[in-house]
Amino acid sequence: MKLILASNSPRRKEILKAAGYAFTVIPSDYAENDEKDPVSTAIDNAKGKAEDVFSRLDNKKDKIVLGADTVVFFEGEILGKPASEEDAINTLKRLSGNVHRVVTGYALAGERGVKTGYDVSEVTFNELSDELIREYVKSGSPMDKAGSYGLQDGFPIVKSFKGDKNNIIGLPLYKIKEELDGRL
Repeated sequence: MKLILASNSPRRKEILKAAGYAFTVIPSDYAENDEKDPVSTAIDNAKGKAEDVFSRLDNKKDKIVLGADTVVFFEGEILGKPASEEDAINTLKRLSGNVHRVVTGYALAGERGVKTGYDVSEVTFNELSDELIREYVKSGSPMDKAGSYGLQDGFPIVKSFKGDKNNIIGLPLYKIKEELDGRL
């Protein structure tokens, strides 16, 4: 079996490489949505990405497509990727000193159908000064991330977390490793 990652996310690529997987990347054209609860949104988006890429393969034999989607959920709202620097600043101010959930959905699409799942982690932010928020946003790091932050970015944003670090970064590998290893 050959693994295909339906994402251009550098973070997901790093997680898979660090785990020793050989894979190719074919970004999905699937249009993400966030109109449902966080778990359904993450799973539906991951499934849509995996199915989109799998449907475009010329030769589907012995191929597994991995799709994933990460959402940040706070005060009953899904916080997506920021639309602007101002949006990122406002999101970080909202999360400052608070606890939120990170949900990553995943989907494995192949000839035997699609297997989906998800993981949930809890993240507590430090109290963030306006200066730190501005410096972080100016670095550009938050601009392509759900919730306008990355656990791995090297800024003192996160105070603590409960759950899988890789889930927060974008791929709950421990949840899909057994399934991947059984198919690859």
